[in-house]
Amino acid sequence: MFVLQAVIEYTVAGHLWTACRESCFAFPGTAPRLSEETGFVSTVSMSGLQLLLVPALLCSLHERCRRLCPNYSALCEKESVTASLCHAACVEVDSDTEAVAGEGFKLGCISCKMRGEVPATATVDWFFMTKGESDFMQIYNYEDEIPTITDDRFMDRLAWNGSKKTVDLQDGSIYILNVTFNDTGVYRCFFNRILTFPNYEYRTNTTKFITLHVVGNATRGMASILSEVMMYVSIIGLQVWLVVEMVYCYRKIAMAGEEALRESAAEYLAIASESKDNCAGVQVAE
Repeated sequence: MFVLQAVIEYTVAGHLWTACRESCFAFPGTAPRLSEETGFVSTVSMSGLQLLLVPALLCSLHERCRRLCPNYSALCEKESVTASLCHAACVEVDSDTEAVAGEGFKLGCISCKMRGEVPATATVDWFFMTKGESDFMQIYNYEDEIPTITDDRFMDRLAWNGSKKTVDLQDGSIYILNVTFNDTGVYRCFFNRILTFPNYEYRTNTTKFITLHVVGNATRGMASILSEVMMYVSIIGLQVWLVVEMVYCYRKIAMAGEEALRESAAEYLAIASESKDNCAGVQVAE
């Protein structure tokens, strides 16, 4: 699997280099030499270390071509050869649902773009329906990197906690400051995304719901309690095992030392007996 991934990355690198060469063809002297500027390996028979460096070299090649070649980005979008190796992965994670009164709380809302290579723009709207109501009211809007609080109940208490310095939003999370019991209810996160293809635009939207419960004091879940218990059991068990090993090793070393002393004493007695016999033989001979 690892070798297959390296071969795929190597193929992508070839496409990137071809796109870079074609993009810079009209600009003599601007195209970098692959072997000298990027250091990319020109053979598939690479060592393990070189295989590990393939993604980094792809990123370096992509960035260098994009910086030196004005037409490279447009060509890459046309040929769809810009892999997502140089960008962080997006993972959709559910938001927490229990907040503590008087503290801050993050309302998480992540909507990953299915086509990472396609440029897009997105806006995020948040709605809130408190307990006892039947309709959602808009409380927050984020568009063109400009946040807007639209509900007086949350004035100066909402802050953007999602994607930064981009209009291609994938994380639309917000942060509630100084949570109150009145914040209990259902929140709706609405993503409105426009994917820009070469010949047309495609609109898509995503809606997520979060039911928030506000409590006076933080409560611990069963998973947290079990994790802590297992941690202490592991620590105590490791310490007991270490003590047993130390006692066992000490006794083994002590027994080996006693056996060595007995062997030394026996050898000394044998030498003394032999010396005495030799002395007796000499006297008889005289």
